[in-house]
Amino acid sequence: MQRLNREAMAARVAKDIPEGAYVNLGIGLPTMVANFLPAEKEIFLQSENGLLGMGRAPAETDVDWELINAGKQPVTLLAGGSFFHHGDSFSMMRGGHIDICVLGAFQVSVHGDLANWHTGAPDAIPAVGGAMDLAIGAKQVFVMMDLLTKNGESKLVKACTYPLTGLACVSRVYTDVAVFDVGAAGARVVEIVDGLSLDELRALTHLPLEQILEAA
Repeated sequence: MQRLNREAMAARVAKDIPEGAYVNLGIGLPTMVANFLPAEKEIFLQSENGLLGMGRAPAETDVDWELINAGKQPVTLLAGGSFFHHGDSFSMMRGGHIDICVLGAFQVSVHGDLANWHTGAPDAIPAVGGAMDLAIGAKQVFVMMDLLTKNGESKLVKACTYPLTGLACVSRVYTDVAVFDVGAAGARVVEIVDGLSLDELRALTHLPLEQILEAA
């Protein structure tokens, strides 16, 4: 089995973002998606701290620490890009003006419930940020995550056991071994990496997965 590395996962997400979309890339792994968006496509990246029109991550020689995203990472601004008050940014997120947000997660249920701000552990530091606003405000929510925890437990689950960020908000999950559609019909497999069978994927997740074929 050839697991996808982080760059390959980000490239796979970028493939599904259409021209003209307004997109929020969550803190952490999702920010890498910006580096794989084709330059010929006009896609508007938004950050909750008040940026619109971001580009790829800057080269080390081009870093400007006064231009950062919500994860405090340096970013670039494309021609026509803008920055504004974070109150206006949250109005954009809550008002349904974001087409797609890409978030990380601790767990996603087969019906699209999202848990990504707290594990519930007594010593864990909760970090909700703008995730709840994005989960209910974005038209589509994509999740990027490794399929398994360090202990080998599936993060794609029948029902979330961690505190919820949002109910039935996730539509697609991108992992290092497979891509899933989730929702009212449950979890369905869109793609599997080479060397992993559907039965083996079922064994990893302990879920009765079915595979679907995307339209060409």
